[in-house]
Amino acid sequence: MTLLSARVPREDGGDGPEFDHLALRIDLEQPWLADVGFGDSFLEPIGLRSGNGGAHDGRTYRVVDCGHSMRMERAELGGLWKRQYSFSLTPRSLSDFAPMCQYHQTSPESPFTRKSVCSKATPDGRITLADRRLILTRNGIREERLLASEEARLRALKEYFEIAL
Repeated sequence: MTLLSARVPREDGGDGPEFDHLALRIDLEQPWLADVGFGDSFLEPIGLRSGNGGAHDGRTYRVVDCGHSMRMERAELGGLWKRQYSFSLTPRSLSDFAPMCQYHQTSPESPFTRKSVCSKATPDGRITLADRRLILTRNGIREERLLASEEARLRALKEYFEIAL
């Protein structure tokens, strides 16, 4: 297993910082990309060669070789491909990720400190609770609703994630 540094796109479309996300290279008979921590993305490993892809929850994913780096992309409605992140095949150590991990956990600029998020993959999709927004995705169909109160948010945490606060 090799740790890989991935760069998540910024809002302006440029690459985010190095070590923004951690993906894994798994070497068996061939190299594989494994990544279950990206959120709304693929769950099964994808062969680490340009053009290889996979599917989860009615969505299609692929790896693209860009010369100096590689990209993980997701097919959007209409057949357009959207970059989820760019990565290099340079081996990294866990300590390389510590500064960005600290940033994501503590900075007021981090998307992870600006709201409360709980998310989990399911066999047919994903369940996400972001503040009071409940998102249920099943077989590629996304249902989103705003919960009426803090009490409703706490009930959703218990019902969907077995978390009692």
